[in-house]
Amino acid sequence: MAACTPKIHEITYRTVLAQAGLNPYYLQMVNLREQCSFTYSGNKRNTTEKAIRLTQAGVNRARELEIVPFKKVSVEKSVLVIGAGIAGMNAALDLANQGISIYLVEKEATIGGKMAQLDRIYPTDDCAI
Repeated sequence: MAACTPKIHEITYRTVLAQAGLNPYYLQMVNLREQCSFTYSGNKRNTTEKAIRLTQAGVNRARELEIVPFKKVSVEKSVLVIGAGIAGMNAALDLANQGISIYLVEKEATIGGKMAQLDRIYPTDDCAI
């Protein structure tokens, strides 16, 4: 497929392939819009030559594509949070409250990060420890 950006249209073309009973990953896209039209807008000859070369490269790559098999795997809802400072602990608590298993890792001997080093917290003047 030599056309617009895969960023926008690739999903559409893969969906059409899947609906036709074909493997959606058996697709090669050549981005003529951003790599030719936008970059060589003042020189039609260079634009056309580059489009031809990119399309030829896309065809050559498509010849080498192999069907990607589908495989379903079970996924455990869990998150690794690196750093048990105030942000890491808040992220871990928010995720845990959503029922997600959390693995909290901290390189220091204690948790709390910079907050654990403070005596009081502005503006409430609460104890940080």
